[in-house]
Amino acid sequence: MTALFQFLAALFQMDPNAWERHANPWSVWSRFAAFPPLMLALWSAHWIGWLCLIPIAPIALWLWLNPRIFPPPASTQSWASRAVFGERVYLRRMIQPVPVEHTNVVTLLGIGSAAGALLMAAGLIAAEPFTYVAGGIAIIVFKLWLCDRMAWLFDFMSEDVPEYRSWRR
Repeated sequence: MTALFQFLAALFQMDPNAWERHANPWSVWSRFAAFPPLMLALWSAHWIGWLCLIPIAPIALWLWLNPRIFPPPASTQSWASRAVFGERVYLRRMIQPVPVEHTNVVTLLGIGSAAGALLMAAGLIAAEPFTYVAGGIAIIVFKLWLCDRMAWLFDFMSEDVPEYRSWRR
């Protein structure tokens, strides 16, 4: 799971400024809102073949641009802001260790998301819409649960770590 988080952070080039901007709740919720159109674009491969890449490309671009285009939030007290900062804390756990109970739960949630992705892929390959949608729902549920855990982690860690506490406003 660590390698995946590090890969995604590198892919999205999340510097401190991007993290601040991504902590804007509009950034968080608009990324969640991009998932159903992405699912539809992927499913459209059954109808239009490789032309499905045409709707996938702007969605992928949006997901990359998203953390950069919103301004930093005026307040970081929202659940979404705290979830983003929790992800940042989690990624830095080799520098500032986090309690093992959080890392264990993150691993389990990652397994749940991976199972959802496999279910979604199986549904896509077999052209089974129910399986495909069930997998997508599982991914969303586990991602929301992960965000909740990340908000909890940030709340916990920001009590004791001055740098993390400084992210609050």
